[in-house]
Amino acid sequence: MYGISVPRYALVNREVPYQELDYFIEEEDYVEVHGNRFWKPFVEKPVDGDNHSIMIYYPSSAGGGMKELFRKVGNRSSEFHPDVRRVRREGSYIYEEFMPTGGTDVKVYTVGPEYAHAEARKSPVVDGVVMRNPDGKEIRYPVLLTPNEKQMARDVCIAFRQAVCGFDLLRSDGHSYVCDVNGWSFVKNSHKYYDDAACVMRKMFLDAKAPHLSSVIPPILPWKLNEPVQPSEGLTRQGSGIIGTFGQSEELRCVIVVIRHGDRTPKQKVKLKVTEEKLLNLMLKYNGGRPRSETKLKSAVQLQDLLDATRMLVPRSRPGRGSDSEAEDLEHAEKLRQVKAVLEEGGHFSGIYRKVQLKPLKWVKVPKSNGEGEEERPIEALMVLKYGGVLTHAGRKQAEELGRYFRNNMYPGEGTGLLRLHSTYRHDLKIYSSDEGRVQMSAAAFAKGLLDLEGQLTPILVSLVSKDSSMLDGLENASIEMEEAKARLNEIITSGARTIQSSGTSEYPWMTDGAGLPSNASELLPKLVTLTKKVTEQVRLLAKDEDETLTETSPYDVIPPYDQAKALGKTNIDIDRIAAGLPCGSEGFLLMYARWRKLERDLYNERKERFDITQIPDVYDSCKYDLLHNAHLNLEGLDELFKVAQLLADGVIPNEYGINPKQKLKIGSKIARRLLGKILIDLRNTCEEALDVAELKSNQDKCSAKTETDDKDFLPKLSTKNDDTRRSSTTSEVSMDQDDDEEKETKYRLDPKYANVRTPERHVRTRLYFTSESHIHSLMNVLRYCNLDESLQGEASLVCQTALERLYKTKELDYMSYIVIRMFENTEVALEDPTRFRIELTFSRGADLSPLEMKDSKAASLHQEHTLPIMGPERLQEVGSCLTLEKMQKMIRPFAMPAEDFPPSSTPAGFSGYFSKSASVLERLVNLWPFHKNAHTNGK
Repeated sequence: MYGISVPRYALVNREVPYQELDYFIEEEDYVEVHGNRFWKPFVEKPVDGDNHSIMIYYPSSAGGGMKELFRKVGNRSSEFHPDVRRVRREGSYIYEEFMPTGGTDVKVYTVGPEYAHAEARKSPVVDGVVMRNPDGKEIRYPVLLTPNEKQMARDVCIAFRQAVCGFDLLRSDGHSYVCDVNGWSFVKNSHKYYDDAACVMRKMFLDAKAPHLSSVIPPILPWKLNEPVQPSEGLTRQGSGIIGTFGQSEELRCVIVVIRHGDRTPKQKVKLKVTEEKLLNLMLKYNGGRPRSETKLKSAVQLQDLLDATRMLVPRSRPGRGSDSEAEDLEHAEKLRQVKAVLEEGGHFSGIYRKVQLKPLKWVKVPKSNGEGEEERPIEALMVLKYGGVLTHAGRKQAEELGRYFRNNMYPGEGTGLLRLHSTYRHDLKIYSSDEGRVQMSAAAFAKGLLDLEGQLTPILVSLVSKDSSMLDGLENASIEMEEAKARLNEIITSGARTIQSSGTSEYPWMTDGAGLPSNASELLPKLVTLTKKVTEQVRLLAKDEDETLTETSPYDVIPPYDQAKALGKTNIDIDRIAAGLPCGSEGFLLMYARWRKLERDLYNERKERFDITQIPDVYDSCKYDLLHNAHLNLEGLDELFKVAQLLADGVIPNEYGINPKQKLKIGSKIARRLLGKILIDLRNTCEEALDVAELKSNQDKCSAKTETDDKDFLPKLSTKNDDTRRSSTTSEVSMDQDDDEEKETKYRLDPKYANVRTPERHVRTRLYFTSESHIHSLMNVLRYCNLDESLQGEASLVCQTALERLYKTKELDYMSYIVIRMFENTEVALEDPTRFRIELTFSRGADLSPLEMKDSKAASLHQEHTLPIMGPERLQEVGSCLTLEKMQKMIRPFAMPAEDFPPSSTPAGFSGYFSKSASVLERLVNLWPFHKNAHTNGK
């Protein structure tokens, strides 16, 4: 009725508990009310306002489960239940779209329609732990409301006819929504609220009984008139520990990190042609009955259907090898066994690490069942099952530890550092992930360590991590160039000779075609094949023993049961399985054998006598995984195989992204084009915001020395001055008109007057991009070789000579490798000075340590936990050098997607979005202005 924005919702009314309703439908990942569908995550609230048992249900793609919110009990305000997937039916409920808020809730309290006080607190949906101060009170920070939010507060007050009331404000995807309005809510322990409420009520009394005095008495309390301004103490002004102090007037403004996911199981793929009617019917069931259309099976219901069909098709006995046709039948049966084993592997389907594609190959025309005409029916299809690539307990542990490291080392500051910065709206954090489950879970585990959260990863993932597959997934943009690189690589290795280009010298060895390949690569290949066969045969015998045990059981038994959802939350190794002589994790010997047998077959074609060098990274991957997680199986020759595979992989992997620097630059720019564009936008937005705040503060200082100016006259003058200055001082080449029309990120601010924070104007932007190996290599190649582009001839590289040499020797950017771009602002130089903003580049090789290397006690203990340490950050610039933002932009812009080409961001469930449209320049400046006298005292 009043046009107040609320989350999308629907009502389910039951007259008696468990009443079946024809308008209510529940499926695995959504509920539907009167045709209105709510995909998980969604919120379930009792209609009874006195019942505070609120549930949030999570999608299977994030691990499933439910989080229960309740009134604070001690230090808990919510509890996660990983096994609960069905909604309640014992009463009447409101179903509401889940709004991701970045882990912060805003509570708003009104005193009449003209005043609203707002406080931010840690959201209970993230980990359910209540933050309290030493006195036991929940920690909250006063925050400034945007003009739109102030209008919403006024509308709520009028709509409920309640002068004193409170409500929750959800800030999500650049918009604000009202929910959970309470009558007669008031704030505890807030000086700002007490002072403001006193002023509001005094004015109400005067307006009613002494209007002639209302305009004479000062609008603030008498004892506040001459109160000294809270000092704004300086920050710790320095670079990271690895760089050392650069300047005495620098403040950290931006941290951009691109991070590879953590340790994972090897990725696997099974391909087989199927003619069985049960499987063909299954394909028709899920593709809408279209005989020539493929279908993808990912949900628990779909995968369960496939498992049921496969169990009926897998033969109970294993015939001996006979004719060629019998051999083909045996291979087909073996692949069906592998499909069955993969589907049974999880105990239940989490939907995050298995997917099946069914693509029809042949079809025939058959009479319709009603006898009228003919219809097509598929008679053969290709089944492709992709699985594996799951974040291991070690991967989660690595990501969480790295998050803690960043919290303690990447944000120089006083007091409690990053956590205080984050909880007071001075830390603008956004986390992006590719679509891969291992990458999403790495992002969630990192966020847990970074923000000192507790509990399981699913709520953290849904609340804090945004998916963007177009920016962080895929190699298709450079597929042609990568195939060319692999072909040239194969030519170099198999020919047994190295072709040195004229640009390759002993001083610059990385300029050579195929740099990093061992000189005896062609001799190592046969050895690699021999050792792979040796390991495969040992695993085959172990799988044979396991299969004989399984044959004695019912085909419907699942042995051993293994809960993938619970595995996602584990940080400890599977001690019981290891003690029993089983492979670590969920992989049984049958699947382990399938993994090694496929590598053996694909690595070398005996009939054609041909090596496939693209399999070298997979052999190395499997070796490293088994040495780390399955060392207790004591596979003979595995360590020797690892050494050979590592020598070859160290040369092959970097060269797959370009055989020489110019090709690396071309491939890197194609793969990371959108990511590079987004990074430039991040830097530009931070720079412009910092300049805005600096100018506003400067103007505020000037105005404070003059007589007090009327508010209405003050702001327009300020905004005009700001516009003119920004045209001349900004380092961006975008015009002011374009800038106003561009999409900008919504900014929220701490209320500096009552926040009890020494540096309320401090603001740091953090952007975390979690991705896979391809984007790490691509971004690094652009950074170090961008000066080779024709448009940048004569420019020095962004990476110094010593770092180029170190990168050449760094063969692998392993799990949890990362690249950090930090921007500092020198506040003591002029706004237009190009040295005002300095860029610092660092990187880490990640967990780049061989499982065979045990150089110290710490590494040995980590190895016992099946995890490897993450290497510390290394400089990409000389100590004391100054890379300006202007230089960074100039060098990267030719390879980045221009800001104007960025497509509108899609908004899937749980996605917080890229940008939201800004309002006018004036409104943006009002939002940025944290010092304006009285602007937020009366809530107007």
